[in-house]
Amino acid sequence: MSETTVLAIPSVGTGGLEGERSGHFGRCDVFTLVELGADGVVGVRVIDNPPHAEGGCLRPVELLASHGVHALVVAGMGARPLAGFRDVGIEVYFDDVTLGIGDVVARVLRREVEPMDDRFVCGGH
Repeated sequence: MSETTVLAIPSVGTGGLEGERSGHFGRCDVFTLVELGADGVVGVRVIDNPPHAEGGCLRPVELLASHGVHALVVAGMGARPLAGFRDVGIEVYFDDVTLGIGDVVARVLRREVEPMDDRFVCGGH
């Protein structure tokens, strides 16, 4: 990780560190953005995920890139958004087990999440 890294996690409801990770990346309610520094969590903010129809599968790519996101943890996503994130330099990691956002962040800090690869791509996107 660089000096500070902005990590995005698709979230259910109002998000935040006490919230729950969304199992469906593109249709999550919000994205919890966690700024990570050398000593752990430096800051947390939550941004709304626009409706899926507004910009389709690539809308979240544009949204997260515009908020300075460096990395993203998902339980799966389609090939188009994965390619879009790769194109803009946002690292995508895979975790389809951990539900608590704070727990996901802890796994990232311990380097326990794997980079997303084509085995985890959802069909139809």
